[in-house]
Amino acid sequence: MIRETPEGVAEGRPRAAIVRDALGVGVAVGLSGFAFGVTAAGAGISTLQACVLSLLVFTGASQFALVGALAAGGNPFTAAAGAFFLGTRNAFYGLRLSQLLKLPRPVRPLAAHWVIDETTAVALAQPDRKSARLGFTVTGLTLYALWNLTTLLGALGAEAIGDTRAWGLDAAGPAVFLALLAPMLKTSTERAVAALALVLGLGFLPVLPAGVPVLIAALAAPVVLWMKGRRP
Repeated sequence: MIRETPEGVAEGRPRAAIVRDALGVGVAVGLSGFAFGVTAAGAGISTLQACVLSLLVFTGASQFALVGALAAGGNPFTAAAGAFFLGTRNAFYGLRLSQLLKLPRPVRPLAAHWVIDETTAVALAQPDRKSARLGFTVTGLTLYALWNLTTLLGALGAEAIGDTRAWGLDAAGPAVFLALLAPMLKTSTERAVAALALVLGLGFLPVLPAGVPVLIAALAAPVVLWMKGRRP
């Protein structure tokens, strides 16, 4: 909560508290890049390709969706389309953060690369612009550095142990993705969207090419919102 000083100037949270929270989020999520590196290697993607994906794409859900579809034998264009649609939510985050952070024009293209779920959540949780900028920057820097480092370590480790399926590591990516998703389902609408998406994805999995069920599952959100809007 914002406090007012005698001069009427808003006083935000202590910098140490913001940095602590941002580091906690960055480290906790950044370590899951190891699972992506393992999953990518199991899908037949080289270490270099996995690292380039983490460097340039840098959005875990899209990266897992892409390598998952490729691992299942999906068409590269279909896999890329699924990853793209998952990543479009970041554009909406960007619209909100651009108003909140109001960063100088020269740094906006670089900051846009760090607009993901975690940096948005930390920034929006702050009481003022200065605190939001600090939280966004520390979270983004920590997460980007760790995600790319652990991607490299995961890919190298998977190559060293050979067939990742023999170790059960091919399930690491989906497990981490579900672990990150579950705490976000706080409302009945969000849980309904997740349940319908699961039904659609699994229902079409046996009859459609790999990667396409993910696109079909994306229809869950508008369907649930439409049904909710029709309720009296």
